[in-house]
Amino acid sequence: MPAYDLIIRGGTIVDGTGEDRFTGDVAVKDGLIAAVGEISGDAAEEIDASGLLVTPGFVDIHTHYDGQATWDQEMAPSSWHGVTTVVMGNCGVGFAPAKPDKHEWLIGLMEGVEDIPGTALAEGMSWDWETFPEYLDALEKLPRTVDVGTHVPHGSVRAYVLGDRERPGAVPTDEDIRQMSAIVEEGVRAGALGFSTSRTVLHRDVDGEVVPGTTATKEELIEIGRAMGRAGHGVFEMASDMKREWDEFGWMGALSRETGLPCTYAALQSIAKEMPLDEQISSMRAENDNGANIVAQIALRGNGIVMAWRGTVHPFRLKPSWQEIENLPWEEQKAKLFDPEFKAKLLAEEHDFSEVNQDIIGLIMVVCGGWNMQFEMDPDFNYEPTAEESILERAKAAGVSGDEYAYDLLCSDDGKGFIYLPILNYADGNLDFLMDLQQSDDTVNSLSDGGAHCGTICDAASPTFMLQHWVRDRSRGTISLENAIKRQCSDTARLYGLEDRGVLAPGFLADINIIDMERLKLGKPWLAFDLPAGGKRLLQKAEGYVATIKNGTVTFREGDWTGETPGGLIRGPQRAELAEAAE
Repeated sequence: MPAYDLIIRGGTIVDGTGEDRFTGDVAVKDGLIAAVGEISGDAAEEIDASGLLVTPGFVDIHTHYDGQATWDQEMAPSSWHGVTTVVMGNCGVGFAPAKPDKHEWLIGLMEGVEDIPGTALAEGMSWDWETFPEYLDALEKLPRTVDVGTHVPHGSVRAYVLGDRERPGAVPTDEDIRQMSAIVEEGVRAGALGFSTSRTVLHRDVDGEVVPGTTATKEELIEIGRAMGRAGHGVFEMASDMKREWDEFGWMGALSRETGLPCTYAALQSIAKEMPLDEQISSMRAENDNGANIVAQIALRGNGIVMAWRGTVHPFRLKPSWQEIENLPWEEQKAKLFDPEFKAKLLAEEHDFSEVNQDIIGLIMVVCGGWNMQFEMDPDFNYEPTAEESILERAKAAGVSGDEYAYDLLCSDDGKGFIYLPILNYADGNLDFLMDLQQSDDTVNSLSDGGAHCGTICDAASPTFMLQHWVRDRSRGTISLENAIKRQCSDTARLYGLEDRGVLAPGFLADINIIDMERLKLGKPWLAFDLPAGGKRLLQKAEGYVATIKNGTVTFREGDWTGETPGGLIRGPQRAELAEAAE
């Protein structure tokens, strides 16, 4: 009998602790790492990793696979980018608890907030649950390429308790809050890793209404947080507009100190937020200096929109001529779009802003004509583009208007051209402000939104972008490989109490990536129509992942799924019983 199930030989090991890389072997047995170093034993399978990186599997704590995880075993696109663990149910949206008469409402909430096709969710989900523990049981039935963890989402909890009373501005009674807290406590005790809410006007349901939680009082939120405290674990996750009168950091700090639990929030640079990012960080640190545990989730590139004719958003959606053809089959749309007379007519028209919500009119106007903020996605597109690369400047150089340049760009590649519009995290026209934040223990790399915004982004590729751009290629300054791996593996895992993964050491889960850094490259995005009911999603693959291993089983080789599904459901914090090295 071989001593091990798998040995990865001669790789450059970046173990996830932040310590210096070294050359060595990694041995795996029974789904765990058995030994790291110079290993003389034999194995059922050996992989030669000479000249390649060997890292822990990536842990992505901000995803929205709540529906997809009930039917999809591959868990793409996150699984294509070295991710072996995802945490979903962020931003207060999800599908449990769910009374039968609220299924359609919850789908509309998810579709509006996260741009996941409602038809796909309606067809794909079995809804063989009502309570949150029953939802966990349903998730547990399906093996996958990755492990999944969950939050209890505020939207579902509010809808379950308030029923038809759940509307923007609804004020729960004390009894309502008691029931909501009990549901959260029950969900956390059953295995949820935390609770999530959303307090931003950018998050709206399919009918344009702000989501539950946006107008919640701090008293409601603190009582729900206390429920996690009674259960003994859990992370309080939030997206917020950070209005100063809400005093978000004040109540998060108080809740964290009282319960001993961490709070985490989406920390994004935005010209629309009342509180600038540097003020958010300083406010967070003032609370942490006073005994709180608040962690900022940062994104590593501009958060925004990838626009295409067949995507959810493009600059001409509010033109009357587009609205006349928007429901036609694609081939008929394309024929119109490539007709010079149709093009001339559309470009001559004004946008119709009459139905646009005034809370987001500024954003819509940027989408429809902010050419200085929009960029052409070339085959070798750099996600940190300069002002000189904007559509405005390229249109000037071509001697045409921004409208015409953008129209022609979308028509390129047989109508499959893409425009990149970074709405958040790009106010300076670069990503320099993230350099220091990536060295801080009170921030984690996050906000990929894997599985969401299907027709507008594919930031599930964030771990690949981190390595390609921030570690290897960035001309304005890079971060170290060791720090990048630590931040995407052990740091994210520790925040959620997943102490059994994110490090290559004996006794930890054998979640491993083997990466060719020289070949590592993001591919061009494409729109696929492969969700249930033909739902669309924007996808992006990568070259350079030689193998991804979950629980000691190879799940992907050179980017292709092996068909193996060793992943499952995470129930609560995980403590590793660290084994002694085998040799």
